[in-house]
Amino acid sequence: MKRLAVAFTGPSNSGKTTLVVKIAKILKSQNFKVAIVKNDPKDKAKFDVEGKDSYKFFDTGAEVIVTSPKRTTYFSNETKTLDDIIKIFDNFDFLLVEGLKTLPLPRIAIFRDKIDESYLNCSNALAIDDSVNRENIPTDMKTLDLNEPELIVKWIMENAKEIE
Repeated sequence: MKRLAVAFTGPSNSGKTTLVVKIAKILKSQNFKVAIVKNDPKDKAKFDVEGKDSYKFFDTGAEVIVTSPKRTTYFSNETKTLDDIIKIFDNFDFLLVEGLKTLPLPRIAIFRDKIDESYLNCSNALAIDDSVNRENIPTDMKTLDLNEPELIVKWIMENAKEIE
């Protein structure tokens, strides 16, 4: 099996964590090994607290690293590059990255209510629900239904980046 990576981006409270959890559970149910990286740009993450993102990710059964500008939580006190993280995880089929807009990975932007155009230049697809006005969506941008995670998994399998 090839090792594949894809990233998710979007404004706060758009549903990124919820979607990543759903995708991870679907992939795990198909016996894939899943690793998740979450970016914490404001160094505010709390770990292993029920209801927090890190707890939800661990609860999927996936290996998890939470990164921030000042630390990477994986028995390390420095920020890791994508290559460093891949070396740490080593044994996975899918790497799901939440945030880190600068990484060169296929990226799904997640929106509810309205589209923030600042995310479009780094995204390959949009995952939206019926609350989003579709008039301003670029015609060359693939649109996925946020409420159909199985179809998003299919897009990931077809478009994720193969990594070594």
